Amino acid sequence: MVTLLNSVDAPTRRPRHPEKAHLPDTPLVRKPDWIRVKAPGAHAFDGTRETIRRHGLHTVCEEAACPNIGECWSKRHATVMIMGDICTRACAFCNVATGKPARLDPDEPKRTADAIAELGLNHVVVTSVDRDDLADGGATHFAQTITAIRAAAPQTTIEVLTPDFKRKQGALEIVLDAHPDVFNHNVETAPSLYRRIRPGADFAHSVSILKEAKRLDPAVFTKSGIMVGLGETDDEVANVMDALRAADVDFMTIGQYLQPTRKHAAVDRFVTPEGFAAYKRTGEEKGFLLVASSPLTRSSYHAAEDFERLKAARLASLRS
Repeated sequence: MVTLLNSVDAPTRRPRHPEKAHLPDTPLVRKPDWIRVKAPGAHAFDGTRETIRRHGLHTVCEEAACPNIGECWSKRHATVMIMGDICTRACAFCNVATGKPARLDPDEPKRTADAIAELGLNHVVVTSVDRDDLADGGATHFAQTITAIRAAAPQTTIEVLTPDFKRKQGALEIVLDAHPDVFNHNVETAPSLYRRIRPGADFAHSVSILKEAKRLDPAVFTKSGIMVGLGETDDEVANVMDALRAADVDFMTIGQYLQPTRKHAAVDRFVTPEGFAAYKRTGEEKGFLLVASSPLTRSSYHAAEDFERLKAARLASLRS
């Protein structure tokens, strides 16, 4: 999937990334062979797309131009992105549109739940745009969505991938009081790159909410992830692992950064599959219950299968 920066969203004719329009073009680097993904077969994911459209939902699969959309949607797996499709942040790596969001849709939690029940998902990932404009950062909307899914699809386990709720006192507690099965918040990259790659965020704060989530609900699985290829070193990747383990994070994901457009941050390097395997070994040695590390790993990629592995790993650790 290719999303062009200068494409516009009808009918408002709003540029997708107005804050990046003045930036110089960055070089597009040819992807190595191990990054290639198969295009979905004819009508392979039409059913998933039709369900998402009919319920008026957004997905991070589309908005972030995920390379795994063909595989996941063919299996009727989709990551719902709540609170609209306009983000209040302007991260240098992200393809989600930025600007002034619309008001929250009070019917969205129910529509999300109905779609998940229709898709028959065993496990679902619910994420969102950043909503710095809201007093609670959207925490109540997350909680309402969790509650609605529990009612419509009680067999479905729920993973939330939340913003950092920076300067939103009490927001984390609202989400955890709804009892998601997995609380995920991505630190995204090494702290030395935050000013350039993730402006508006703070590495120490992101780690702190993961630590606080585990303190508030010791039973919840905590999860975080990074992209590599943004300019970090392998030592910095190891240091991020140490910070997450100090916060008692259970599950870490590591994937290759892929540049959405020439106005986004350039790819600094392509890590080989062998390099990702080495990250996985290092993470396991540091004590994560689970590490998913590959070029195409994303936060919600194979999330259902990984949740089963995560439960099994916790059970094994308690028996040892």
